[in-house]
Amino acid sequence: MNRVVHPIEQESYRRLRARLDTSHLPPLTRAVVERVVHSAADLQYASDLVTDEGHLEGAHAALHAGAPVVVDVGMVGAGITRRETVCRLGDAVAGPGLTRSAHGIRLAFEEVGPGALWVIGNAPTALEELLTLEASPALVIGLPVGFVGAVESKEALRASGLPAVSNVSEKGGSAVAAAALNALLYHPISPKETP
Repeated sequence: MNRVVHPIEQESYRRLRARLDTSHLPPLTRAVVERVVHSAADLQYASDLVTDEGHLEGAHAALHAGAPVVVDVGMVGAGITRRETVCRLGDAVAGPGLTRSAHGIRLAFEEVGPGALWVIGNAPTALEELLTLEASPALVIGLPVGFVGAVESKEALRASGLPAVSNVSEKGGSAVAAAALNALLYHPISPKETP
């Protein structure tokens, strides 16, 4: 993807790199870490994020081959630029033992089926619901925020063995989840990855 980077963003990354050495990280991990840190202006994400370069490589290839991108809330979708997303929260309803966010994930899975990239930045219950489905995701960006269930849902994601980006603390949110996906979207495609 050819993208013109604004001078303010260039200067922001220069300052970020002056304060945080990411040069030792593999390329896609570095892209994700830097974009998340940049989106939150929070250097602690560098030690809080959990990624795997192999998972990111597979997700990068799937994303650039056209795999669907599903988000838990509209705010995550609004932050993902230059790519359509699926969000079914508006059609979802809460029920006994089921939050509206969890129902939105069920509806989205019915629409897209297996192989999507899932970007969850708001509701821990959305991430928990995704883990109950046979989604076979290309990647789960599991960065829900909050004091209730966020840490536990991200631990469950890591324990699941699914390809994922997560973090260990309560931090997260729409902006950082979208940033992690954008890092993969903006990262160049190498000749061997050309779809």
